[in-house]
Amino acid sequence: MPTIRPISDLRNHFAEITREVQERNEPVFLTKNGVGSIVVMSMEQYEQNRYDSMVYDKLREAELQAASAAERKTHEEVMRRARALVKRAEERHG
Repeated sequence: MPTIRPISDLRNHFAEITREVQERNEPVFLTKNGVGSIVVMSMEQYEQNRYDSMVYDKLREAELQAASAAERKTHEEVMRRARALVKRAEERHG
């Protein structure tokens, strides 16, 4: 369940909020006059959210490309081609 607190708690209980987001690795939602205002989260959680978003965007882009591609390849075909490219690169570079 999310933690929701008034924004005044940020001023009066900063250390407690900081400890909470670090220990639980969950954001704390702060409200102003009963309306959502800001979210406080750990740097680790922020970075994880950014990474997850980037991965999701890349997967979505790949899905769109696959849907519009006229030619389909199996996993085995893709891996065979990738291994051949790696092998050629290794042979060139010794």
